[in-house]
Parts: sequence; structure tokens; C-alpha cells
Amino acid sequence: MREIPINTLDDFDFHNKTVILRIDINSPLDPRTKKIANENRINQSIPTIKELMEKGAKLAILAHQGDTLDYHNLISMAEHAEKLSEKLGRPVRYIDDVAGPAAQEMVKNLKPGEAVLLGNVRYLTEEVSTFENAVKLEAHEMLNTYIIRNLAPLADYYVNDAFSAAHRNSPSMVAFEEILPTAAGRLLFKELSALTKVMEKPEKPAVFVLGGLKISDAFGMMKQVLENGTADRILTCGVTGIVMQMAMGRLVGKEQEKFIYDRSLDVFIEPARDYLSRFGDRFLNPVDFAYERDGKRVECSVDELPVDDALFLDIGEKTIEIYKEEIQKAGTIFVNGPAGAYENPLFEKGTREIWNAIAEAPGYSVIGGGDSVSAAQKLVENAEKKFGYICTAGGAMVRFLSGKELPLIKALKKAYRKVEK
Repeated sequence: MREIPINTLDDFDFHNKTVILRIDINSPLDPRTKKIANENRINQSIPTIKELMEKGAKLAILAHQGDTLDYHNLISMAEHAEKLSEKLGRPVRYIDDVAGPAAQEMVKNLKPGEAVLLGNVRYLTEEVSTFENAVKLEAHEMLNTYIIRNLAPLADYYVNDAFSAAHRNSPSMVAFEEILPTAAGRLLFKELSALTKVMEKPEKPAVFVLGGLKISDAFGMMKQVLENGTADRILTCGVTGIVMQMAMGRLVGKEQEKFIYDRSLDVFIEPARDYLSRFGDRFLNPVDFAYERDGKRVECSVDELPVDDALFLDIGEKTIEIYKEEIQKAGTIFVNGPAGAYENPLFEKGTREIWNAIAEAPGYSVIGGGDSVSAAQKLVENAEKKFGYICTAGGAMVRFLSGKELPLIKALKKAYRKVEK
């Protein structure tokens, strides 16, 4: 990965230096207790934190939890600090202040090998998505924001290990690079390496499994990987598979069509029709679907459509077998979006069998997106060891694979300085 012009942790001597480390440990919360329900991102952040502490850095950690779009998750990060401390086997203090006088004093008093997690950066207006979308600052225009002017003067280095927030153009992500020597953390390089391998140097044939409910992600990637020749096969499932049927002129049924039109997902029918006309031989689309009837799972062939009073919540057994055969032959497999409503035991079959087929396949596999990762952890035993790589990113991953430049990567490249060894 050194061919990407970004500094690594190997390029600087962090001993007795104050380091601002930006990580992404934004975690799913139990809606009732507000306790952390999944620790995957916290686990993935540990290697970089541990390495910096062991190198004698005085570590000020910045992170977020929630946003204006999920305000119910915008809470204190005290539990995150507790989890970090447990996993590191050494204390990570917490102060519920991002960049005010108390936070500044805490950073100034750090000793080598000590760490503090500062308050939730999304407490600050300049860090929330609504500010980013409305104000649209360039990185150099963020130098007078509260977090930068208060924390940057205290630091010797800035390290970013938050690839999953790489699509965010916020001060804590892209502005410190303007004025501090900057490096990427270990996780960020792992994420970049895995996704670059999928995009630029995939073992052939490269198979993309695209499903889920958020089909804007699937269609964003689809255009890029079809037009640049990355994808040899696209296996559609989830709502994407249903839209492809509609693009082929099939009537799927009144209930299912209402679902598509009520959510304005019909805007993807015309792009799907275009992709099928230009790249039809690269698609495998469902040949059967599953729906619920009197509390039971029922399957129907696409030749039996429409089924007017049904919502298709999974792919059927014939589709599962066809997809499994294709997966077995793949050199590279990328997955984004489950095959169906895997949370419901009636409709977990497609996702369970496809995910396990990918886990056991000889090809290199990358799985990404929140629902995809959650499904893997639920349905595949020892998932972390069986997939080639499980990506922590969602939006950043989709944009990267859609060929869009990420604000964080742009900032890290700008801050690159070749270091004499």
C-alpha cells in the first residue's frame, strides 16, 4: 500500500509527542438501555491505539457517536472509553468535553503512553452532517473552527484511522492535515488495501453480490464496476433483485409494486434497464422469490409472477443454488447488502446460505456495509476468520467503490511528506 502517497505510523517518531488520533467507534446502541450493542468498530480500533501508546505517544483521541440524522444515538462516549480500557488492558480516560478548557488541560497534562478519549465530536455544530451539507467548507477554510483552533496548537502529530468516516468533509477528518504532520492508522490502510484489491487488482472472475434495502448503494457501485470492467458477474438480490425484474418488464404484484413506488425506488428501474441492455450477460438475477403466507414461507418462480398480495422477503432455493455455483468459481467476491430480511427466521435462508458459501469459497472475499456485516456475524460461525476482509465502512466504502474521491483520502494525500529512512 506504500504506492498510495500517504504517511504511515512508521514514518514518524511519536515518543513523548502529543498525537491527535481520529478514530470511528460509532457503534450500534441498544434502543432501550443506550448501551453499546456491537463492539466491532471498537475492536478494530485497538491495534493503532495500542501501537501509539506503546511508542510513548501522549494520545488525545477524537471520535463520534450519532449525528443529527440519528439524534437518538448522540450520547456521551464514556462507555466507549471503558470498552477501550478493557480491551487495551490499560486506562483510557474520558472527559465529556471536546475541545474546551477542560479538554485542553487534560491533553496538556498527558504523559507518554497515556490516552484520553475526548467528548463526542458531534456535540459540535461544525462536525454534524447538516453543517457539512449546508456550509460546504474546504479544508483550509476549517482552520478557524472551534475544534481545530483549540486542539491543533497542543499537538505534534495527527493520525487518522477512521476510514469508515472517510466520506465526511468535517474539521476533525480533513483540517488537522493542513497544519500538522499526518499519518494514517493501521486499520485505514487495511481497509484501503482490501477495497483497492477489489477495484484495481481483483482475481478473476470478480463476482459482486448486491442486495439489501438501500439500493442506491448497489446502483452507485454497479455503474462503476460494470463500465470499468471490474465486475465479471453481478448477482442481484434483496430489493435490487426485485427492481431488476421490473426493469425486465415483469409485473411483480400490486403489494410489491406499491412498496417500490411508495419509497421512490422506481427511479432505479430505468438505470437497471440500461445496465441490462448494455451488460446483460454479466447479470444473474433471481429466478424465484420467497414470501409469507399464513405464517409460512412460500416460494414462487418468476414465471409465476405477479403475486398481488405478497412482499418478496428473500430469494428462493433455485436462485440460492445458482448463486452458490457462481460464488464457488469466483476469484474475488464482494458483498454489499443481504439477500433478504435475514432478521426474520422465515427469510434468513438466502442470506445464510449465500454468506456461508462465500465464507467457504476459495476466492478472496470482502464484505461491507452495516447490514451485511451484522448478517455475517449472526449467520456465519467465526465470520471474522472465514471472510477475506470484513470492512467497517458503509457510506465510505460505497463511495470508494463508486469511483468517487473521498475527502479524507484527498486530505491525507495532500499532507503526505516523504520521510528519510
